Amino acid sequence: MRFAALVVLAALLVPATGMTAEMKPFVRGTWAELVKAKAGQPVVMHFWGLTCAPCLTELPHWAALKKERADLSLVMIAADPAPEDVADLKATLARAGLDNAESFAFADGFVDRLRFEIDPKWRGEMPRTILIGRDGKATVLPGLADLAYVRKWHDGQRAAAK
Repeated sequence: MRFAALVVLAALLVPATGMTAEMKPFVRGTWAELVKAKAGQPVVMHFWGLTCAPCLTELPHWAALKKERADLSLVMIAADPAPEDVADLKATLARAGLDNAESFAFADGFVDRLRFEIDPKWRGEMPRTILIGRDGKATVLPGLADLAYVRKWHDGQRAAAK
């Protein structure tokens, strides 16, 4: 609940220039909205958390990949089992070089419901990456992502666009 209040406060403080908050709440229905919004384009959805040591180690590698491939649609989703402080999440992404990445954070105390919407077989292990192709086909990469595989997948998605 604390996260939701902060998001509302941040939204009220943002100038009316169309700017949005850097870290959006991930609640029931967010997954379906994201998939719909990204339909027809390849997207990498990466789930990480402050309580996940491998996740924190991996974040700078995602930043390097995003820098290398500016056209890569990368969505970072903080999926800790308990909602974390937004400032801590944003600071962690900034230290890793991902402060400009599209970002969400689980903002529901019942995270099992959120995980079920994403993948009924997911039990919360992280890191976790879901590659969604132009055709809507999802490929799940549990654990640390093989970024060579992600590059190859992305190259295939680029080729399919031509």
